[in-house]
Amino acid sequence: MQIITTEDGSHTLFSEQFNEIYHSCHGAIQESKHIFLKSGLEAVWQYQKRIERLRIFEVGFGTGLNALLTMLQAEKENLKMDYETVELYPVPIEIIKGLNYTKQLNFEYCYGPYHTMHLVRWEEWHELTPFFRFRKMQASLLEVALEKETTDLIYFDAFAPEHQPEMWTVEVFKKLYEALTLGGILVTYCCKGSVQRALKEAGFRLEKLPGPPGKREILRAHKN
Repeated sequence: MQIITTEDGSHTLFSEQFNEIYHSCHGAIQESKHIFLKSGLEAVWQYQKRIERLRIFEVGFGTGLNALLTMLQAEKENLKMDYETVELYPVPIEIIKGLNYTKQLNFEYCYGPYHTMHLVRWEEWHELTPFFRFRKMQASLLEVALEKETTDLIYFDAFAPEHQPEMWTVEVFKKLYEALTLGGILVTYCCKGSVQRALKEAGFRLEKLPGPPGKREILRAHKN
């Protein structure tokens, strides 16, 4: 893997294995904030304010940027969260230590919790902060059993369909649909026609939203 500096100054990675970068070259942090926090977390919190503890599932832990931003938001809003993620190809900790996210965000105190995400044991729950409970699973989403109607929000951040076509199927989206609670949301950066059709066939109601810089549209999918 190779560390790349994006246009907003934050790092991303280039994966030789998948011949793809992890985030937008226009800005890793601004992309994650726009897609997953603004279009996902803020939206589901508006719908689900009665919930005492928000439950989030991320497909593709990667660099941990989405988890870091969500953890910071949990602290800011005093909102308790259970954050569960799946990753088949973990990023080596030596590379994680070279990423500049906590510095770019001006939250140096999160340097420890951010690295802890990558160092803690797989398959176990960990209290990273009083508001952020975390578990990661080293497995393919295709192999993981998800409990039905236990998740409020899904960050779908797998590599693009041309690189991981097995992740963008009707079967996968049906599995995620069943895992969501009523009124739950799935957000993803990919707005391809084939992805829209698969989500609709799985039962989702789709909403196209303006994308971050460099991307025209993104998708927010609702479980009615």
